[in-house]
Amino acid sequence: MNPQIMDEQAPAAGTTAIDPADLNGLLDKEWLLTNQRGSYASGTVLGCNTRRYHGLLIASLRPPVERVVMLSNLLETVEIAGEKFELSTFEFSDRLHPQGYRFLQRFRRDEGVHFEFEAGGMSIVKSVYLCYEDDVLVVRYTFRGGVSPVRFILMPMAAMRDFHATQSSSASLQVTLTEENIVTVHGLNPADPAMHLLCRGASFDRGADWWYAMRYRMETRRGQHDYEDVWAPGAFSAEFTGDREITLVAAATPNLSRPGPMDLNAEDAADRLRGRRQELITLADAQDDIDHALTMAADQFIVRRRINETKDSTTILAGYHWFADWGRDAFIALPGLLLCTGRFAEAREVLATFAGALDEGMIPNRFDDYGGPPHYNSVDASLWYVNAAYQYFLVSEDHCTFNELFRSVLAEILTCYERGTRDNIHADTDGLITAGDEHTQLTWMDAKCGGIVFTPRYGKPVEINALWINGLNIMAETAHDDAERQRWAEKAQCAEESFNRLFWNPAEKCLFDCIFPDGRPDGAVRPNQIFAVSLPFSPLSLPRQQDVIAAVRKHLWTPFGLRSLSPRDSRYRGRYEGDQFSRDSAYHQGTVWAWLMGPFIEAFLKVNKFSAEARKEAADMLEGLQQHLFDNACLGSISEVFDGDPPHRPGACIAQAWSVAELLRARRLLR
Repeated sequence: MNPQIMDEQAPAAGTTAIDPADLNGLLDKEWLLTNQRGSYASGTVLGCNTRRYHGLLIASLRPPVERVVMLSNLLETVEIAGEKFELSTFEFSDRLHPQGYRFLQRFRRDEGVHFEFEAGGMSIVKSVYLCYEDDVLVVRYTFRGGVSPVRFILMPMAAMRDFHATQSSSASLQVTLTEENIVTVHGLNPADPAMHLLCRGASFDRGADWWYAMRYRMETRRGQHDYEDVWAPGAFSAEFTGDREITLVAAATPNLSRPGPMDLNAEDAADRLRGRRQELITLADAQDDIDHALTMAADQFIVRRRINETKDSTTILAGYHWFADWGRDAFIALPGLLLCTGRFAEAREVLATFAGALDEGMIPNRFDDYGGPPHYNSVDASLWYVNAAYQYFLVSEDHCTFNELFRSVLAEILTCYERGTRDNIHADTDGLITAGDEHTQLTWMDAKCGGIVFTPRYGKPVEINALWINGLNIMAETAHDDAERQRWAEKAQCAEESFNRLFWNPAEKCLFDCIFPDGRPDGAVRPNQIFAVSLPFSPLSLPRQQDVIAAVRKHLWTPFGLRSLSPRDSRYRGRYEGDQFSRDSAYHQGTVWAWLMGPFIEAFLKVNKFSAEARKEAADMLEGLQQHLFDNACLGSISEVFDGDPPHRPGACIAQAWSVAELLRARRLLR
């Protein structure tokens, strides 16, 4: 069968028509391919890199971290009957050059991404696939409909640098050719990472040219260094007449060791990815296009982490492009990403992965990006772990593993929190958890820049104590005997009474956000109170739950999630933009967080007893995020945040685990 016909018949997750009059809009539309190692390929629908984090092969040398941008981009030139057509698009300080977008008709996304060009009477389709198990990229060019002689020139653009950095022409890069016609790009040190290229049906000519000062416009917006030099080690070329397929394979290795097999057939790679896609959709019982897209988006965050020299285990990346695996994010996201999609074995592995790093009752806030020891600097990661383990217990029906392994972890977490652990985390005399001081940022609202703490929430934050009460009730609910059940239930009752006494704000008919150590309440209307309603065990009466829902909906709800602060607050920032300081100062001071839509929908449905009317109203509330899934930012995923002010532009990570997870979970609640 014609491979191009197979691509056209495959179910497409989305197609974007290319209108050259909307260049800026198209340069804001991005795509993402990932594999189980934490490696990825990403760019814009025009093929133009607009971030330092964009590239065709960004490889994780110590999966899922230590990412290196290997293959930044490709310069593609087609000569047809003596006329030259450059298909690539790059940006420099004052212009786009070349302007390949003029020939680009459509961008399609399924198990790969596809750029459809029309040039010189020919149809040219560029298809990009990233192998799931290996750091191997396959790029196939399909030429159809030509009758004149064609010369195709393909120039790889190498960066070979840490994905947080940018490259300059002072770097010492070189190229080596092997007898197998493999082109290897590497540094002077044999221990440096290497990229291996093979283009069947084409010859390679050395060139060794630097392309200077490519601009990344998204880094300009973020106040980051926005220029880079990239190296072209030479070019592949092929001459032909009529229909033809040309395939480039790029592979990464952590040093000059030989790559694995590179004789990959593009259609075989696509078939394997297509088969995996169908397995995941079937396992998740995905029922419509949105379910399909969210199921595949969820898979992008599920990766493997090396636990020791011989063992790998499943973990969850927080977001692309720059986050690794964070405990808080992992356990907020786990129910949506893994339990809602039927991936119980992997959920069990994630719980075990983090449990293996439990220390003084604390789950790591995050694993280190460069292989260092875990970071223990959050008060909520461990409490979210307790809730995720309980959700696993409820959904998987794997009571044996929960009782024999995870319940002892839960008991250790809660016991250590009660008697005291790092960062002044301990139970106060009123039975509630207090933590931190004016210098620490231990909750998810943790922005701090230049020594300035933007959301001081030390003492008794509302969601921490909602999680604490939830955890105590979970231990009572799953107790092995009556005596144990009573012990945990008494602790929960004490904490619930204190919670209602201290946190209820009668003036606003909602909950205070935090109680400071001196007893002062923080009256800021924030979304953290929603968890006192949405979690399995609420400390609030039904009337108070209804009041919380009403206040959150009035002040914080948007079509893309909940604002992190009420707009009527003098500290409110409606735009998430600018340099690091500006963005951090707005991060939790009004910026909308997509993941909060999940607990809001759950709380709304609970207080309305999951009535048909409530389900319909909740479904309408999800329309904005569902539209965003297909139309904006990273096509096929959900952004981390949005502006607090309309029209709520997306920002920060283009694909965030808990954003995807909570939309997926909210949709399942509607079933």
